[in-house]
Amino acid sequence: MEIVIRALAIFSFLWLVTRAVGRTTLGELSTFQLVMYVTVGDLVQQAVTQQDYSVTGGILAISTFALLAVALSWLQWRFPRLRPATTGRPILLWRGGPLEAPMRNQRMSIADLLVAAREQGIRETSEIEYVVLEADGKLSFFTHRDGDREDDDGAPDKPAVDE
Repeated sequence: MEIVIRALAIFSFLWLVTRAVGRTTLGELSTFQLVMYVTVGDLVQQAVTQQDYSVTGGILAISTFALLAVALSWLQWRFPRLRPATTGRPILLWRGGPLEAPMRNQRMSIADLLVAAREQGIRETSEIEYVVLEADGKLSFFTHRDGDREDDDGAPDKPAVDE
């Protein structure tokens, strides 16, 4: 019966913590967030099954993780220059063709990139203008549109610039 009471206490506390930390679906988790949740799971397991012999110990450990996550989020918001160090930067993998050095550094094969392109409905590599590996690990594809390559007069389009 004690395990049921411990599980109820930890469940209630985790519900409060996840509400306070923020909303992110599993598909949008960064690698760090995923590792953090797995670690929290281990801490919960220890608190529920009495391996550390106290619910208080589990609550303190989870609270520390939650406070650190909120603090890191606040620091990124308050000091935008920290974002690249904490969440990473997007990386250009394709500009009119594959960029070998960034793809090699990210251990991304052409086959992986082409699979992702097909999943986006891109049939031919000639349709791809740019591919960006986002900081969260997703690939963003930018394709040529019918009017992007040339104007009616044969001159290349110029991007719109706000002045």
